[in-house]
Amino acid sequence: MKIVHVECLEDNYAYIIVNEVSGEAAAVDPVEPDKVCWTAKQIGADLKLVLTTHHHWDHAGGNEKMKQLVPGIKVFGGSKDSVKGCTDNLENGDKLPLGPDMEILALHTPCHTMGHISYYVTSKGEDPAVFTGDTLFIAGCGKFFEGTAEQMYQSLCVTLSSLPKPTRVYCGHEYTVKNLQFASTVEPDNEKISQKLLWAQNQRKEGQPTIPSTIDEELQTNPFMRVDLPEIQARVGCGTPVETLRKIRTMKDNWRG
Repeated sequence: MKIVHVECLEDNYAYIIVNEVSGEAAAVDPVEPDKVCWTAKQIGADLKLVLTTHHHWDHAGGNEKMKQLVPGIKVFGGSKDSVKGCTDNLENGDKLPLGPDMEILALHTPCHTMGHISYYVTSKGEDPAVFTGDTLFIAGCGKFFEGTAEQMYQSLCVTLSSLPKPTRVYCGHEYTVKNLQFASTVEPDNEKISQKLLWAQNQRKEGQPTIPSTIDEELQTNPFMRVDLPEIQARVGCGTPVETLRKIRTMKDNWRG
């Protein structure tokens, strides 16, 4: 499995997932279709699928053009989202093959939007990857635009947290430095957050992405995925994981780092 970042707009990432045996490929959130198709050509990838995480224009806005540029391409999106250009709706648990020994599993991860899908990709003999759109960011999570803290808790702390720890996390935006700066205000004594913040700042200075992370790293550094811990709950003055998640999201919304 080869995964290629495509920088889009101001701070978005599209991704190309390539089956290195067959050359078949999927584009995740190809908001700048010309750039994505050019990159696919450069690496010899044969685009077969578009995987849309959610309906917001900066993720789904390139789908119609992708269909023009790659005739016959299938465009997937969550059945509870009105995804522009969608040809095939997905439900939680649906599976898509991508060439030999590679499978894509649709995980319904609602809250940022009601139909948000994260895509869990497995390939024989390799660490899996998950494409989390705007549900899970590195050290952060998406705003609760269409859902509730209960839904985000389920999406982050049940669905995504239960993936194998080595799973690589590819999210929709380059927000890592700001997210870690905020995380350090929630957990000022968390050494892992301090170390990762320094690393992320260096990556950005060198013009390099801070993505991927892993589920394991997120469980150690992402306050939104650590709300089950009594010390985090006590830190923000809440008594349950869901209350804590709601409180930390409100804190982040009002934070000016």
